[in-house]
Amino acid sequence: MKYPVKNRPFDFITDNSLECDEKCAFVLTEQNQKYLHEVRKKDEIKIISPKIVQDIYGVKDMKVVGITGTNGKTTTAAAIYSILLDLGYGAAFQGSRGFFVNDRKLEEKSLTTPPILKTLYHMYLAKESGCEFFIMEVSSHAIVQKRIESLSFALKVFTNITQDHLDYHKSFEDYWSVKSSFFSDDVLKLINKDAKKIDFNIKNAYTYALDVPASFNIVAYSLNDGITAALKHFEEQVEFFSPLYGFFNLYNITAAIASVKLLTDFSLKDICNVVENFAGVGGRMEVVSDRPLVIVDFAHTPDGMDKVLDSLKEKKLSIVFGAGGNRDKSKRAMMGRVANRYGKKIYLTNDNPRDENPLDIIEDIKKGITEVTKLKVIPDRQKAIETAVNELEDEDILMILGKGDEEYIEIGNQKIPFDDREVVRAVMKEKFNR
Repeated sequence: MKYPVKNRPFDFITDNSLECDEKCAFVLTEQNQKYLHEVRKKDEIKIISPKIVQDIYGVKDMKVVGITGTNGKTTTAAAIYSILLDLGYGAAFQGSRGFFVNDRKLEEKSLTTPPILKTLYHMYLAKESGCEFFIMEVSSHAIVQKRIESLSFALKVFTNITQDHLDYHKSFEDYWSVKSSFFSDDVLKLINKDAKKIDFNIKNAYTYALDVPASFNIVAYSLNDGITAALKHFEEQVEFFSPLYGFFNLYNITAAIASVKLLTDFSLKDICNVVENFAGVGGRMEVVSDRPLVIVDFAHTPDGMDKVLDSLKEKKLSIVFGAGGNRDKSKRAMMGRVANRYGKKIYLTNDNPRDENPLDIIEDIKKGITEVTKLKVIPDRQKAIETAVNELEDEDILMILGKGDEEYIEIGNQKIPFDDREVVRAVMKEKFNR
């Protein structure tokens, strides 16, 4: 894609070697190095670096906040963005939910971390809209592929690390090493101290935790009807309330509060006063129905499922889930074991099977489920959700996991329109006329 520029010998810039010409400069990145020889065959093509792009777009002084971790990136980043806006700052948010500037959505969902040129153009749009902060999710793929090259971060945040993306990284050790490398420099950083499994440079490092002493400590909390907690930062202690559900969201909100405290001059009290305004992220513990209670969540790893289900472990849980095709197969039985531990009823179904046979994926998950009397296999995801809703008993809670706010299901090379939440709403309308 070509991106416009002003007051230069060329009118556009691109990272696609096929698009560059005398009016469009080529931005040479770590990802497109192998196409440099094609560019050099053309006459009068200007070749520039991502650092030069930052000068062109005037974004070097923008405060970039990068959040990485297996789970919690999106909610933590969105919470930081929300709090900054409520405190009166101009802010942008780039991640798996899309691209937002000052509470306006400018682009739909795409890669968690896009190529560096697209990020720099997003930063330019944010700057033009008066933003001081640029909040972005940083995936492990992006770290390996250097899609964040040339960026200077004002703050780096680590949420947690558990098994995921082993189809790409091949081993947990490799995945862990990639995440750790993001925190090896002297940049201001915020680390989840309870997560433990991360190496980081202690210079300019702050921590947050519930279980061990940290720079930001939760000293008391309640998870009834949202999150109420007391947060201590050195000599300052403040209570806050969040309408979000779940123990894991206590960590996400704590990380967001601590980040804003490190980034701004606002008191902890002022920051905590606006936390209640953040209602969460679509598809992350999203309540689709109150009576009966039906919640949709993106959890698609063993640890993600465990955190979500553990937050409601005292309830009678029905669980609809599957596992993605062409991805790490070793986690499937583990996901089955998690569902077996928490679920009163389990409905195994499709979840983006891609090029795999859905029944083979389901068989892999079933290996972790020992209590087969609670299990139903319904490959059609719509029928699985409809059946689960119709079989809910008094005080049951239905958890639909894996796809969150995705609006499609991947079968083969097709993305077929599908939204868990719309299926639930249609059943509710038919069954309860609401």
